[in-house]
Amino acid sequence: MKNLWKYAGLLLGAVVFGYPFLWMIAGSFKPEMEIARLGLWSDHFTAQGYTLVISKIPIARAFVNSILVSLCVTGSVVLFGSMVGYALARLRFGGRRVLYLVILFTMMIPFQIVLIPQYILMVKLGWTDTYLALVAPTMMSAFSIVLFRQFFMAIPQALIDAARIDGCSELRILFTVVWPLSRPVIVTVAVLTFMTSWNEVLWPLMVVRERSLMTMPQIVTLFTIGGEAESQLGALLAAATLLSLPVIIAYAFFQRYFIESMASSGLKG
Repeated sequence: MKNLWKYAGLLLGAVVFGYPFLWMIAGSFKPEMEIARLGLWSDHFTAQGYTLVISKIPIARAFVNSILVSLCVTGSVVLFGSMVGYALARLRFGGRRVLYLVILFTMMIPFQIVLIPQYILMVKLGWTDTYLALVAPTMMSAFSIVLFRQFFMAIPQALIDAARIDGCSELRILFTVVWPLSRPVIVTVAVLTFMTSWNEVLWPLMVVRERSLMTMPQIVTLFTIGGEAESQLGALLAAATLLSLPVIIAYAFFQRYFIESMASSGLKG
């Protein structure tokens, strides 16, 4: 009976958290007059909302832009974050602890504080209205460095010492010894970084004004508040569904590694 109540509570929580997403997806296929109903089923499903979205905005190009930017940011964060995390966890050099504390301190600074200096820097470099403006400021992540460091500290030192005795360089140790053992934390950092980059709206709105370079969150935001949706709720729900599905699919595939990494590294001292 205890397990029965636990599963009942979990089922209730799943319904509470999952129903709004299901309603959004179902509402995007409903006629305008039926969207306000709480039920998911309709006898008159239609793709009119998606047709309006595709006809009004370059959603396919925005999707490609978002994929390109998110993958570039994710790859750089995993690469550089793991390198810095390995150095802080396994290399001995002066000021290592101070550097780690500085990295932790940067996590406490709100993004809005550095927003204007970053924008001025992009203007001075001439990177506005380019992919560089979307990728370069987010190629490093303090959170990823901390997560990698915590995970790497749990790897037995004997493995690293054995690789050093065999003549491996530190980079080779990282990529051939440490990385194969770090799949959970790599997937976690990749998923979190991809989600953050994919959902970013404010920064693209500041540095990109050409529609051919806009990302999906940016183009959907302009579609929503710019009047292109023609006040049709179905079109708004369709745009929101197209925006959220890639992230939901990515998390659904990698959630096991995400939970495993957070349990094994995120809570250690």
